[in-house]
Amino acid sequence: MSNIVTARSLAKSYGAFDALKSVDFSIPRGRIVGLIGPNGAGKTTVLKAILGLTTFDGHLDVFGLDPQKDRHRLMQKVCFIADVAVLPRWLKVSQALDFVEGVHPRFDRAKAERFLQKTKINLGSKVGHLSKGMVTQLHLALVLAIDVELLVLDEPTLGLDILYRKEFYQELLSEFFDENRSIIVTTHQVEEVENLLTDLMFIKDGKIILDSSMDDVSERFVEVMVNKEHAEQALSYKPIAQREVFGRHVFLFDGLDHDTAQSLGDTHRPSISDLFVAKMKEATA
Repeated sequence: MSNIVTARSLAKSYGAFDALKSVDFSIPRGRIVGLIGPNGAGKTTVLKAILGLTTFDGHLDVFGLDPQKDRHRLMQKVCFIADVAVLPRWLKVSQALDFVEGVHPRFDRAKAERFLQKTKINLGSKVGHLSKGMVTQLHLALVLAIDVELLVLDEPTLGLDILYRKEFYQELLSEFFDENRSIIVTTHQVEEVENLLTDLMFIKDGKIILDSSMDDVSERFVEVMVNKEHAEQALSYKPIAQREVFGRHVFLFDGLDHDTAQSLGDTHRPSISDLFVAKMKEATA
């Protein structure tokens, strides 16, 4: 499995503030990676470095290219989406197609128009006259018609209602993702991408505190719902988090073997959001 992104000792400072603190990570081809962290943790700095939008220290290559030196070549393989509602309101839909066709050599206008034919969007309409959901569909049509190998998403569904958020990710899976293409996504709505992800990275204060495949997360972490009589025994195994639900204790363990976990109570894989909260608190302790 080849890596499309490799970072070694990647660092970035803004004056006295260290946005990234010598992080190492790699992203293989054909993966969907969730880069999750609180505000100010360094997520956007990582994305900017990958996209060649900021300088950095250390080593970073994307498709074997240096993002700082080879950005023009890199952007023929990479597409970036931030907030999907950033298109100029005065722009007509047809003009948006004209613009992307003029600036990106790998844009397939016919594919974009086929996508738009499945919506209620008129080519003569102005962006300002479209609903936010329609703007999302337009942005998707533009992006999915660009033949790239890496899609970078930074809070792409911010402000959208749940219907359009789900449609957005479903279209990505059906129209873009395959074994040769990868997606990196940052979002605070982790529950909505949990079932899409193949890999998970948590970042806090400029450091990567978890970098794992979802399969390994399932093997490594376990939540156990324990009756009160087993709570003291469970505590002896040093859970990384605990809470109480309907009078029963729920403990989150890192590395507890399967048989021991089952002997304590009902087991299941923790949600990404519960794991995220636990790892953030653990990193602060």
